[in-house]
Amino acid sequence: MENTILVTGGAGFIGSNFILQRMERDSASIVNLDKLTYAGNLHNLEAITNERRYEFVHGDIADRSLVRGLLERRKPRAIVHFAAESHVDRSIRGPEDFIRTNVDGTFALLEEVRAYWEVLVDQERADFRFLHVSTDEVYGSLGPSDPAFSESTPYAPNSPYAASKAASDHFVRAYHHTYGLPVLTTNCSNNYGRFQFPEKLIPLVILNARDGKPLPVYGDGQNVRDWLYVADHCEAIANVLTRGRVGETYNIGGWNEKRNIDIVETICDMVDEMAGSRGASRRNLITFVKDRPGHDRRYAMDATKIERELDWRPVETFESGIRKTVRWYLENEEWVRDVTSGSYRQWIETHYSS
Repeated sequence: MENTILVTGGAGFIGSNFILQRMERDSASIVNLDKLTYAGNLHNLEAITNERRYEFVHGDIADRSLVRGLLERRKPRAIVHFAAESHVDRSIRGPEDFIRTNVDGTFALLEEVRAYWEVLVDQERADFRFLHVSTDEVYGSLGPSDPAFSESTPYAPNSPYAASKAASDHFVRAYHHTYGLPVLTTNCSNNYGRFQFPEKLIPLVILNARDGKPLPVYGDGQNVRDWLYVADHCEAIANVLTRGRVGETYNIGGWNEKRNIDIVETICDMVDEMAGSRGASRRNLITFVKDRPGHDRRYAMDATKIERELDWRPVETFESGIRKTVRWYLENEEWVRDVTSGSYRQWIETHYSS
């Protein structure tokens, strides 16, 4: 078995940040298996395209023969499983893709990884890890005074996306308890940072504010989320992979509960500062739109366990992380232009037409 990590979905937002961080900080080789759906972007990884320790494989985690051949050829010591459909609004409009990738795809991957792991011997078998990256949305919604989600919070998913991730979490758990597969699961709060596809709140608001377009905010804007800077999340995943206890789940949060309207207003002020306000605050662009079905009111993560066991804490405050993020989107026009081409614009127009 080689010092190789197989990353699924490594051309996506969090996956590409994870790969770049690990290539810089570790000696392991990385194989990136990605289907390159709309949110996968190889431009994110241009800096390492010619690195001998990096290999990109275009393919689907549900293609079992492809996965089997890749495992046999590269003999990874670990799998980090990011590959997922991850946008709630898209899951409401078309849940089938979420079942296919998040449930069927994870099941297919687990089957092939189990077969690979079962024939490893001695220390290689003991050292192998399968890390499954999941979300806080599996826990459902919190009231204003409810305690934050912990690893023992019962699952109560409220969207097709959350239900599909909950199902994949359960399969990962079952493969550990039934077959002994050495798994780890992480459930993270809302990520933000460079490379995030601009259908999500923060990049959408940054780019619309830059361009003087309306800033759509669901409902009354009082929905609360915990925000985690993507580089902090990637470092937490690396810690769990290296030092986490097999079979355990770790919640990864930023200790940053914010109302959506506060996020939008903060971004408006930063874009005014960095791009010039032209005499009028971009807060005037805020437009409240009809709330989406089943919109969870509040998420909050209790990250005490990972802090206690693995000594991990986020480095960035929300204020420092959002400033870096706004600046990155304003300074990377070519990347933005590439990902906001026709198909994306058509989806935004359809989704926010009301």
